[in-house]
Formats: sequence, C-alpha cells, structure tokens
Amino acid sequence: MSEAVAARLAGVVREHAGRLAASLMHVTGDFAAAEDLVQDAVLAALRHWPVDGIPERPDAWLFTVARRRGLDSLRRDANYLGKLAQLEWPVQPQSDERLRLIFTCCHPALPQEAQIALTLRAVCGMTTAQIARAFLVPETTMAQRITRAKRKIAEAGIPYRMPADDELAARLTGVLAVIYLLFNEGYLGTAEQVHSRDLVDDAEWLAALLHTLMPTEPEVAGLLALIRLHRARAAARFDVDGHLVLLPQQDRSLWDGAAIAQATRILTRAAKRQRAGPYQLQAAIIACHAEAESWEHTDWEQIVLLYDMLLHLAPSPVTRLHRSIALRYLSGAEAAMAELDTLASELDRFHLYHAARADLLRELGRFEESRDSDRRALGLTANPAEQELLQRRIASTH
Repeated sequence: MSEAVAARLAGVVREHAGRLAASLMHVTGDFAAAEDLVQDAVLAALRHWPVDGIPERPDAWLFTVARRRGLDSLRRDANYLGKLAQLEWPVQPQSDERLRLIFTCCHPALPQEAQIALTLRAVCGMTTAQIARAFLVPETTMAQRITRAKRKIAEAGIPYRMPADDELAARLTGVLAVIYLLFNEGYLGTAEQVHSRDLVDDAEWLAALLHTLMPTEPEVAGLLALIRLHRARAAARFDVDGHLVLLPQQDRSLWDGAAIAQATRILTRAAKRQRAGPYQLQAAIIACHAEAESWEHTDWEQIVLLYDMLLHLAPSPVTRLHRSIALRYLSGAEAAMAELDTLASELDRFHLYHAARADLLRELGRFEESRDSDRRALGLTANPAEQELLQRRIASTH
C-alpha cells in the first residue's frame, strides 16, 4: 500500500471515528466499552479497505462493524444489548458533534492533564507515544495515566454527557489544550511523518467552530489566531525537496499576507477585551515574526517581553526554552546559554532543547559539544524532516 493511499485511509478513518465514539458513548454510557468498539471497527477498516476499497458510506460501515462487535461481545448483558439494538446511525451528522465530544470527555472529575490525554487518545486518535512526547514524559508513564483515568471513570460511574451551557466555561481550558496539542502534532508531528494536513485542518476547524460558539472568549480567539498565523507561512516551511526550512531562512514572499492580516484582526479584537491569556500571547509572538519584513527586522525586545508575560501567566520549561532562544538575539549567545543550562534536568527528553543548545554551542565555537547535542536531539525525534536537518547539521559542524 502506497504512502498516499495509507494517508488517505487514515484520514477517512479519523474523520469518522470521533463521531462513532460519540454515538457509542452516548448510548452505552461506558467509555471503555465504546473505545474498544471503535478500535475494533478501525482495525477492521484498515484490514479491509486497502483490499476492497473505501466504501461509499465509511461512517455507516464503521458503525455496522462496531454494532456487530458490541452485540457479539456483550450478548449476555440484556440491558446493554437492548441499548445497542435501539441505536440508529443518524442520516445527517451534526457539524459540532466532535467538538461536543471533546467537551464531554474533558470531565472535571479528572485531573486536567488526564482529561487532555484521554481526549487526545479517544477522540482525536493520537497514539499514546505521540501524547507522551507532547507532555515530555515516557510512553509507559502516559499509558498508566490514561489507564488510571479510564479506571476512575468506570469506578465512579461518571456519565458521559454533553455539559450544560453553564458548565462549558469550566471545561474550556482543557478543550483549548486538546485543540492546541492536536494542531502541534499535525504542524510538525512527533510521529514518523513530516506533518499531517488532516490534523492541522481538524484543529483549525475545531478552533473556528469554537470561536463561532463562544465569540466573546478571548482565549478562543487567541488560539484560532495562533493556528492561522502558523498556517500562513506553510508554503515556506519546506523546500522543493521536502527539507525543513527554519524561520530565518524562509522566503517570506511565500507567506500568505491576507491570512496574516485576518488572523491579526482576530487577535486585536480579542486583546480589546483586556483578558490576556497564554494563547493570545503565543499568537502575539507569532504575529511579531509574521509582521517583520525580514529576520533582521524582528522585534526581539517585544518578543522577549511577551515571553515574560507568558511565563507570568503560564510558567513552563518549554516557554522558558523559547524565551532563551529569543534572548540570544537580544542579549547574545552567552546570556541565552546561561538560561538554557538551568533547564537541563527538566527538558533532557525534549529534542528541541538539545537542538537549541547545539545551535548556541556552534555560535560559541564549541563544536564538539554542539555535535553531541545535535546527536542527542536526533535520538529524541521521530520526525523525518527534523532528523534530516539534524543529520545535515552534524555532518557540517567542524
């Protein structure tokens, strides 16, 4: 099966799996059982569709398989059997069903990290390994967290239902984080693919829908602006051979100026509400880059200031890493390295930490250490575009 065919099959499956999970959870009230049925149906699709072709109604095909498996495996449970027998596949899907399911899964009875991880796994179809890399923890640790979250849901009898309108705000932080991490995985994946346009499309669609539903929430607008600002430079991110092009070398004439202006207007309207948040600040940082005529004209003082504000609102070692990278262009490589060294224990498993360190070491003339850091980064990323870039840097450093 060719890579293009495999990608198309995976995209079709992902498009319908979330809706299938929503229907099964709604009827069964059992997260684990619904997830098992979805996984069975997905595996069956990946076995049959490459041979038989994608059916005219992929959603109905998946639903039929899941329903049949449910009937087979739970034959002795009359109550459950009755529920499944009553389940009918809706002819017209609700456009916001996947967003509803994300809100449903971000249940306040779970710790927020568990909410996010469970939703990314069950609704968005990300693997445990991808989620673990997003949280900078070992895969076994993330697998245990997801298992504990499922167990808590089962033991506490937590109902899976769409929250009432007055409950939405309490779940919004988790929902935004899910969409943000989904976008990150698509934009430059941690898996063995360069990027996934399907995941990026999903994330932007969900953010736009959420903005339509909650137009007065500035952080929703901030996330939508952030995604669109990143996407506006998509045409310049890879060269004709598929090699990753870093921001300083990108051809800015390829950036989508209209998209940048539109995203900036969204961000400006959000800022007028005077409720700054992490997504608005991240979007403002990207806007500083997007609005600069060239790399040399970048307003590094403003960017460092925005990172300082971001650290005040949402401190994290990854944000400190990005601030140290920006500090290099404001105060020099020595100052940036001093900041970076304080993050060694927290970010030792993060490939971008070692890649950034290698870049600084090269500027400081510490070439052997630079190669060692790039080798460490190479061992921590599965993304082929990043691997190719790091290999080139290692070969050229002397």
